Amino acid sequence: MTQFGRALNELSIEILCANSSQAKGRVERANRTLQDRLVKELRLAAICDMEAANAFLPGFMDRYNARFAKVPRRPDNLHRALNIEPNRLRDVFCFRDQRYVGQQLTFSYERKRIMLEESEISRGLVGKYVDTYAFADGRLEIRWKGISLPYSAFDKDQRVTHAAITENKHLSAVLEFIKKEQDKGAPKKRRAGKQRSRYQPTGRRNDDWNSKLARRAKARAASQGSDI
Repeated sequence: MTQFGRALNELSIEILCANSSQAKGRVERANRTLQDRLVKELRLAAICDMEAANAFLPGFMDRYNARFAKVPRRPDNLHRALNIEPNRLRDVFCFRDQRYVGQQLTFSYERKRIMLEESEISRGLVGKYVDTYAFADGRLEIRWKGISLPYSAFDKDQRVTHAAITENKHLSAVLEFIKKEQDKGAPKKRRAGKQRSRYQPTGRRNDDWNSKLARRAKARAASQGSDI
């Protein structure tokens, strides 16, 4: 289920898909009108920044609806009342996922290493899944059955050096653990061998190559003997 489908399901809203070509065409025509007309209207108004565009949108929507909107058959307000508490909307309209907790109370999330603080609750989460809540303001919460869990986040792209371990003595245990994990994932460097400056025989013979050299040596020795 997508994030959009999950949010609608928690709000008890049924999704009506455009399964017919007529319904899809109606949606695409509206999108084409907005994508084409709105861009031209912004250009005519000499708007080139986001703040001015946001201030321009209310008037554009009023003019657009006055031209293309249709009068409903029933003027009654048929919107259903909200079925959950208003303070729960923050948890509904966010990105939610599940992550598997490893033996060291850690898991990966968005190229970050999340380490849960050890407690009575977190010690029992090894081998289980926790819920992640990523909100629009950038905050991230880790929950287990609705209970928020404290954690520490470490960026995988950052490298930990021995100097950092020495300077941060209070975090030495954590930094040493991260250094070991990075060393495991880092590719091993191959040691360069000693460069040979001269040929060393391997003991393997090549009959064709050796026979040619032998014949040349015999011919050279015979020519030198005849000259003498």
